Amino acid sequence: MALFRRGGKAPATDDAVEGEIDAAADAAVDDESVADDAGTDDVPEVVARTGGPWDSSEVDDDLPRVDLGAILVPGVQGMELRMEIDKATDVVSAASILLDGSSLQVQAFAAPRTEGIWDEIRAEIAESVTQQGGSADDLPGPFGRELLARLPVRTPEGRTGHRPARFIGADGPRWFVRGVVTGRAAVDPTAAAALEQLFAGIVVVRGTDARPPRDLLTLRLPGPGTPNLSQAGPPAERPTVPDFDPLTRGPEITEIR
Repeated sequence: MALFRRGGKAPATDDAVEGEIDAAADAAVDDESVADDAGTDDVPEVVARTGGPWDSSEVDDDLPRVDLGAILVPGVQGMELRMEIDKATDVVSAASILLDGSSLQVQAFAAPRTEGIWDEIRAEIAESVTQQGGSADDLPGPFGRELLARLPVRTPEGRTGHRPARFIGADGPRWFVRGVVTGRAAVDPTAAAALEQLFAGIVVVRGTDARPPRDLLTLRLPGPGTPNLSQAGPPAERPTVPDFDPLTRGPEITEIR
């Protein structure tokens, strides 16, 4: 089965980069088909964290957040929130936050109680990126180890170039959150600061139900009371990535704060 189960998606800062990101993530193979140990009370939780993203049991601040179901996203002035929806099933698969010309795509997954999964997922993504003609460097970052990838893209003129993307991740108690940073924030620490702070402020609402490791946690659209919620228009024409399996684009919901 695919590493990240998802459907069509909203446009990020660059559709060509996003298509390559999806190919890299989906090409990694998930061999963990057994359910997690949600009901095992005598197994200790060994995921140690000193910063966010946070579990819902750990947070008592008054930071305003947008409720997306499995994740609560901090509201930042000027950000645009785009929900990625599988057109065939109407399942919300991811959230993308656009801010100051850069994008952060976020997904949350189930994970085992006794170990984190970011190390092996990071290795699988790096291998996939390399196999598809790109490169990936495993580097230290504000959330631990991360990948700085150079993704191959085809321009409208038919030339092949490379675009940067940062894969960041955080292991929590029985969950894992993956973020993908594209745009200027992928290479400029100053531009990345706001999105990194936003990622650190995410709260995960895991729930108590048993799920297989790497199972996508359920997201939902913001409630009707969320201000400035509107249907996004059709995306502009952008370069496409050849020789990969792009997924069908679904409807887009945009919130501008």
